[in-house]
Amino acid sequence: MTLSFGGTILVPVADPDDGERTAVALAPHLEPSSAVLVVNVIEKAGGAPDKASVEQREEYAREIFERARGPLEERAASVETAILFGTDVVEAITNAAKERGVDAVVFEPRGGNRFAELLSGDVARRLVTRASVPVVALPREE
Repeated sequence: MTLSFGGTILVPVADPDDGERTAVALAPHLEPSSAVLVVNVIEKAGGAPDKASVEQREEYAREIFERARGPLEERAASVETAILFGTDVVEAITNAAKERGVDAVVFEPRGGNRFAELLSGDVARRLVTRASVPVVALPREE
């Protein structure tokens, strides 16, 4: 089975390694007409003090985007980036998908232990069950 993506694809990434790994995994599946929107969610604490300043987090997001752009720009018609803010990562991603009218959300599952996933509410599972567009988990390269 050949997997290919056309249209507008939203790609949430968490850190520079994740951004690069996801971009490398996604790039071979992009059609030349694809438009890719890479997003990083800056999670706000909802009244509690944030762990880092907004400026520090925005700089970190720019580093993520820089590493993700290369593999994607070689294959997609366009690559955009956006920093999303919210107290709930899944809500921020699904809202952005609706607002931007994307055709799919594509991500590479991140490693982690099951206990941590249970405590965090398993973002990937919540994303799949709450999305209003198709959500595709790319196969992981081990």
